[in-house]
Amino acid sequence: MSKMKLSEFNFNLPEELIAEYPTDNRDEARLMVVHRDTGKIEHKLFKDLINYFSEGDVMIMNNTKVFPARMYGNKEKTGAKIEVFLLRELNRESLLWDVLVDPARKIRIGNKLYFGDDDSLVAEVIDNTTSRGRTLRFLFDGPYEEFKKKITELGETPLPKYIKRTVEPEDEERYQTIFAKNEGAVAAPTAGLHFSRQLMKRLELKGVNFAEVTLHIGLGTFRSVEVEDLTKHKMDSEQAHIDKKCTEIVNKGIKDKKRVCAVGTTVMRTIETSVSTDGTLNTYDGWTNKFIFPPYDFSIANCMITNFHTPLSTLLMMISAFCGHDLMMEAYKTAVEEKYRFYSYGDAMLII
Repeated sequence: MSKMKLSEFNFNLPEELIAEYPTDNRDEARLMVVHRDTGKIEHKLFKDLINYFSEGDVMIMNNTKVFPARMYGNKEKTGAKIEVFLLRELNRESLLWDVLVDPARKIRIGNKLYFGDDDSLVAEVIDNTTSRGRTLRFLFDGPYEEFKKKITELGETPLPKYIKRTVEPEDEERYQTIFAKNEGAVAAPTAGLHFSRQLMKRLELKGVNFAEVTLHIGLGTFRSVEVEDLTKHKMDSEQAHIDKKCTEIVNKGIKDKKRVCAVGTTVMRTIETSVSTDGTLNTYDGWTNKFIFPPYDFSIANCMITNFHTPLSTLLMMISAFCGHDLMMEAYKTAVEEKYRFYSYGDAMLII
């Protein structure tokens, strides 16, 4: 297979297929089932997933938790409204954060930003990192827990920009998986959003084993690829963790030749970052900037669940590597014709 180019991952996506809201019930989103061996495509509901799994199969979930990363502040003196997107905490002691600001041209080193109706939180810009990136130092007297509570109060759920509506109270719950526990992501692992408690219970009763990894999703996941030659694209690093319990569950599934299912592209990137020479999963604690595109040999998972992604995105490239490029483009063409809903709040696909 020759090296693939960026333009091979383009397709026409009508604007109205971008989901603005999730389905009423998590597990009642639509589910497209794509069979890699035969090319067969089936149309189901997400809760029908249970019919494709049996005892001893493994599902690997990303248990990262989204924090309310989008804040609005006012610039000192002018009072201009500035959006501040918290990317990651750089230093806990001195409350240093890596952020994006918008509009960026107005924000210079030394500027102060005030948050909350009572200006109870102040931050000072201490560095420029990229055209929109800044380093902020929050000025806050009091214990760290109080500070964290404050930014949680002032921040809002960081829905992706392509969802044009304003954030609503329900989003706080719906833009979070039911198994989220380790806070640190600025975007949800969206394939996991379709799991309801009831569906997980039913899978458990059927003997399906759940393993958890943590990948704190950064905005790099959405960064557009600007090079035709994919080998030249650099992914942003994201923090990842795989513990011993997870490796034991997954490696038993591999050994017993069961279905080992990566729930989402973030899980797939995490597990492919830490493969031992004999093709099993190793524990891991560190950062990953793994970029998967065709051709690629996967070591751990033999099936995956994912949402429908944007044209030209790194996520679509990974799916193509897993499913086969031609079959994937065929499935996406079908998804557009059948009016499946795309992106974070959209429908799902099971590739087996």
